[in-house]
Amino acid sequence: MMDRIKWFLGWCTRRAEDVVVFILGSMFVCFLLQIVFRYLLNLPLGWVEEYVTGAWLWGILFGYAFVLRINEAIRLDLVYNLVGSGPRRVMNIVSGLVGAGVLIYSLPATWSYIDFMFIEKTAYLRIPMGLVFIVYVPFVLSIIVRNLFIAWNALRYGRQYF
Repeated sequence: MMDRIKWFLGWCTRRAEDVVVFILGSMFVCFLLQIVFRYLLNLPLGWVEEYVTGAWLWGILFGYAFVLRINEAIRLDLVYNLVGSGPRRVMNIVSGLVGAGVLIYSLPATWSYIDFMFIEKTAYLRIPMGLVFIVYVPFVLSIIVRNLFIAWNALRYGRQYF
């Protein structure tokens, strides 16, 4: 049973990587399209900038939520590397719980803002702004889960993930 779960999670991770690759590839194609239309045909495309901005937001947040592993995240660890394993354990517990707590506290206001933004539409593509920002919810939920995971493993097992 665990083998099937691991296989399924690996499959989901690979599909999430495919989504990020598609987003980055489509941004590159749009970038080249804009160069051709703006500088060769003298007909700038307004929707390209709008698309690339939204795709960049989705690529970064979706990629962090579903592709990036916990030990691959960039961390500011100047103080963390100067102390021993005991203080590191405490730092992991405190930072994990505080980070998760702040984001849990912010979730209702975040959802309220995204819900409100469904009223507005983008200028060229007429996409509801709520769809542009909705990717922030899984991003925040993934950070909450990761922070709780770090805190739990530091508390229970003394493990460090960076």
